[in-house]
Amino acid sequence: MGTTGTAAGTAVITFTDSELDPYVTHAPTRRWLTGPGLPGVGGLLTFDALRADGLRTVGDSTGEPDGGMAAGLSEQLVIGGLAGSGGPRGESVLLDGSTGEITTTYFLHDRPHLMDRRPLAPSLETLVRFATAADELAALRGQFAAYAGRYGPEAVAQASAQLLALYEAGAHGEVPPFWRLIAVIRPLALIAGPGTRSDLALDLPPRLLDDEFGSRAVVRFEDVDFPSALTHEPTRRFLAEVGLPEECVWFALDTDAPLPTLADHHADDGHTRLPAEAAHLIRLGALSDGVSLVLDGTTGAVLTWSGEASALRPLNADVSTLAVTLWLIHRAKTLDADHDLTEAYDQLAATLTRTLATLDPLACARTPAAAREDYGRCYWPSVFADEADGGLRSAV
Repeated sequence: MGTTGTAAGTAVITFTDSELDPYVTHAPTRRWLTGPGLPGVGGLLTFDALRADGLRTVGDSTGEPDGGMAAGLSEQLVIGGLAGSGGPRGESVLLDGSTGEITTTYFLHDRPHLMDRRPLAPSLETLVRFATAADELAALRGQFAAYAGRYGPEAVAQASAQLLALYEAGAHGEVPPFWRLIAVIRPLALIAGPGTRSDLALDLPPRLLDDEFGSRAVVRFEDVDFPSALTHEPTRRFLAEVGLPEECVWFALDTDAPLPTLADHHADDGHTRLPAEAAHLIRLGALSDGVSLVLDGTTGAVLTWSGEASALRPLNADVSTLAVTLWLIHRAKTLDADHDLTEAYDQLAATLTRTLATLDPLACARTPAAAREDYGRCYWPSVFADEADGGLRSAV
């Protein structure tokens, strides 16, 4: 096996003809692996496993070379994985050496008979082309360079249509679920640009929340609703002019009374240990399992508070990214009706997390655990991935 290129982690992986024997007999695939080759790492795919292990079959990897799994699976070649799909237990990328077809699987070493495959691409050439297009969209370069500096619903719709058309042409109209998710979810990161007008993290397009949730479902606040502890002017202005949806799956806004500080909210509860800054934290509402969503009245940061865990944790950078997070979740419901997004639930959760991380890196950044039941730790990716308790099926 050889590599070309100079940057660590980006060198192209190639093979000699003798190294492909007897694993790869498909002529176009052999030409690709001995010629253009595979990138070591990209935004969506990683082939670095080939450097460490070379070509190996699923059967060799599971210790079941003679069976114990679905027909044809044990002979598939393990060539890489989907980046960010769960670390060492993530989804692996497989190559059929006789047909050139690319699929994915999860390794179940203790239950190999339950392993199955999902389609990813008809060939290595198509796989690399699809992944390159997605990476170019994420970086707003190459064929998506024209979207740099463009934000809002029109930019989202056009980028999504362009990417989906590329995938449909490359897959002859039968776009595998993974790429369909990339085409309809990843462009949502273009919905809002940097907050040059709002002095917050993001500038939301006019009426974004009203158009998505309906104007009656969006709550705007008046000065009388704000406690004196809320001194962060951009946050006050956002809540008054843009507002927040009253409800969205895991979030419910407090609307029965003026917004209380966390100290006031727990004034009659002598058993809850509050953080030292409780008098400067404003309770906006509640997340699932009784977790409070609070604002830092001085900085505008959005946090979660769990009395059970005595933990105060970051949730979103500010109210602008909180609003976009709720919009993103609700938008998935609309898109699911046309694209059946939950068909590949785990891939949907991972794609939604990547998209949110583009808009608000803090929302997907891991923080140290303060206690066993730390609900504020990486909250959004956790609830996206929690299919057992409903997860995104509650939203879509």
